[in-house]
Amino acid sequence: MRLAARGLRLLGSVVVGTVTALLDLVFVLVALPFASRPGVRAAARRLAALEIRRLGLDLDLAGRADGGELRYLAARAPVGVLGGVIVALLGCGTVVAAVLTWSWSKGLPVDGMLPSLPLVAYFGLAGLVLLFLDLSGLVGVDALERRLAVRMLAPDPTEALRRRIIELTESRAGVLAAVDSERRRIERDLHDGLQQRLVALSMLAGRARRGRTELLEQVHEQAQQALTELREVAWRVYPSGLDSLGLADALAGVAERAGVPVEVSCELTARPPAAVETVAYFVASEAVTNADKHSGATLVTLEVRAEGTMVVVRVRDDGVGGADATGGGLSGLARRVAALDGRFTVTSPPGGPTTIVAELPCG
Repeated sequence: MRLAARGLRLLGSVVVGTVTALLDLVFVLVALPFASRPGVRAAARRLAALEIRRLGLDLDLAGRADGGELRYLAARAPVGVLGGVIVALLGCGTVVAAVLTWSWSKGLPVDGMLPSLPLVAYFGLAGLVLLFLDLSGLVGVDALERRLAVRMLAPDPTEALRRRIIELTESRAGVLAAVDSERRRIERDLHDGLQQRLVALSMLAGRARRGRTELLEQVHEQAQQALTELREVAWRVYPSGLDSLGLADALAGVAERAGVPVEVSCELTARPPAAVETVAYFVASEAVTNADKHSGATLVTLEVRAEGTMVVVRVRDDGVGGADATGGGLSGLARRVAALDGRFTVTSPPGGPTTIVAELPCG
């Protein structure tokens, strides 16, 4: 059944390719005198993109400026016509086989020939051979079209390597910037929060030692608050429970500490790599914190699930929206995700809702 479905898809692709090849050829002939115009190049790029989608290829045409799409459309026309000829032969063979089968099953002659065992065997064997040749031709046309598209539209390996080096350089710079930003935030938390609380605690302890025993309760309260803030800072540096408990329990802790109701759904069939798990945690934690502080949300939905080879983190709140993806916190998350070759998107129209999605590759 699956093989038949694949065969039908292949046949449909070749048939569509035949039609578009003729249309592409007409376009090339009309547009050739104006090939240098930007509008003609843009149209050729759109047509080439349609062919790439039909073939199921993953080729990026962005940034191409050499007019290679127009040459590709001209080069694929003969291949498309060849596919049409093969499809026509397959159709003719199918019609002939249907006529022979129907007529001989009724005992009627075809071109004066009545059915006999040698004649049926001869036509059956000839039909199977022709069917094999037609199907091989369809597979060959499809493979030729794919190879032609890759050869003429795929980026030059040197250029692709150069782009990859640039991406890695930018990712590295982004990670360093994110680390520096995180260090500065931790320093501010320690200086403005915990340090001030410890100074006040020290002063209260000194006064209590001088006979003000009623201050001991305040000393105890301040000490508890200092410990709570110290745990918060430590969890921002790295959540220790992530190693021992796993991502699901760590996210449950985020929900418990949040100042807004958080619904957590973590559906992972296997534990992801440590780097992916850490980034997933920080994305979820920062997104929930932002929703709590800035969005005025009454509910945050946090989902983590496996989709193919990706771990997808999706955080949605029902707040006022308008989140700035270029802000310090969200841009830092984007850099963390980019360091793993992941994708990070923020959708936050005015009025809400705000949805933050991080797609982290595990393969």
